[in-house]
Amino acid sequence: MLKSVAFGGSNMSGLRIGLFAAVCAALCVAIVLPAARTAPAPGALAAAQPSPQAQASLANDPHLIEDLVYANRILYQQQVLDGFGHVSVRSDKDPSHFLMSRSMAPALVTANDIMEYGSDSEPVDARGRNSYVERYIHAAIYRVRPDVKAIVHSHSPDIIPYSVTGTTLLPVYHVTAFLRLGAPIFDSHDAFGDTDMLIRDNKLGDGLAKVLGNSGIALIRGHGFVAVANSTPVVVYRAIYTQLNARVQMEGMRLGKIKYLTPGEAEKAQAIVEATVGRPWELWKTQVGKIE
Repeated sequence: MLKSVAFGGSNMSGLRIGLFAAVCAALCVAIVLPAARTAPAPGALAAAQPSPQAQASLANDPHLIEDLVYANRILYQQQVLDGFGHVSVRSDKDPSHFLMSRSMAPALVTANDIMEYGSDSEPVDARGRNSYVERYIHAAIYRVRPDVKAIVHSHSPDIIPYSVTGTTLLPVYHVTAFLRLGAPIFDSHDAFGDTDMLIRDNKLGDGLAKVLGNSGIALIRGHGFVAVANSTPVVVYRAIYTQLNARVQMEGMRLGKIKYLTPGEAEKAQAIVEATVGRPWELWKTQVGKIE
């Protein structure tokens, strides 16, 4: 009888141990299997992490990029740019860098076309995309003008006569008062001899930036002009009205002697007009319509 009871007690104890082991096993399965299902495959974690360049690109203010796209579209619509020409803005995350679209017609630029460039004019992450040959204009000016936040380069035919005749482009009316500091002319032939007339390296870019000095506009002989400003809306406004001033001045010279704005008039007019640039900027954006 005692043996039977002892045997039975041992059997019950074994049963309890078995049940305990089964419960533990079930809990392990409940915990491990979901984790196994959601765990990334080997190497997948590294692939899922964004590249340093992708992280850097996201750091730029989306509104800055949106304004850059609008600037391209507006300047095409206003016939300051055509299939050629380009616009850039200084990076808001790294002041030594700037943003500009890949090499393409300004009217077709979207946010996906915007690339980042270093102070050496080279793209940070080209990914097979072509760059504008004359990107050196932008890098050179950003290097020496910390006040400049946006740049436009145009081949406007209205400007060319002033770049090749010695006739100085001067402020004819109040909305072009920014021309009060003059529109100096960069002539690549003076220092570089015969070239293809393009600003295709840092030396030519530095030459142009030196001629620009503290002005808002510089003409390029037989080529076009460059406009600079402390914001995208202001540089777009200056580019548009530089072209308009050239037309008005040409018409005025046909009629007789022009009385240009005095230095004092120009200084006062520039302050009031550029403080209200938001008005035409919103109009131009509306005319362009929704962008990608």
